Amino acid sequence: MKKIAITVGPLFVATLSFAQKIQEKDIPANITSAIKKMYPSATAIKWDKEDEMYEAGFYLNKRGNSVLLNAQGNIIETEVAIELSQLPAGILDYVKAHYAGRKVKEVAKIVDAKGTVTYEVEIKGKDLIFDSNGKFIKELKG
Repeated sequence: MKKIAITVGPLFVATLSFAQKIQEKDIPANITSAIKKMYPSATAIKWDKEDEMYEAGFYLNKRGNSVLLNAQGNIIETEVAIELSQLPAGILDYVKAHYAGRKVKEVAKIVDAKGTVTYEVEIKGKDLIFDSNGKFIKELKG
């Protein structure tokens, strides 16, 4: 993790940047069944694993989605591709001011297990994280 001129693909959570791709047959049944139960119409599911975390990247309603689960099948974080127009006010102004000339590749809304909402803006080589009010939080290597 957008419907404008941005390429949308399954989004991958920044914390799993060193994840390894794995086949569905290698995923514990409780994890695959949790995803299928929560997202029965998800298509093109791709799996990644890092340590004891599993990430399912998939399309739902033509939008890229990503769900991070622990080994027990509990959702740690969800991420969904959104349009630029869905970002809180000020985020694009911040990107233009601090990353002039860089094109936004993807934008996503992230919700953690506690319900905390953040936004991710991907530019070349970096993921910029903002809070639900549009305030810059941090920059991650993409």
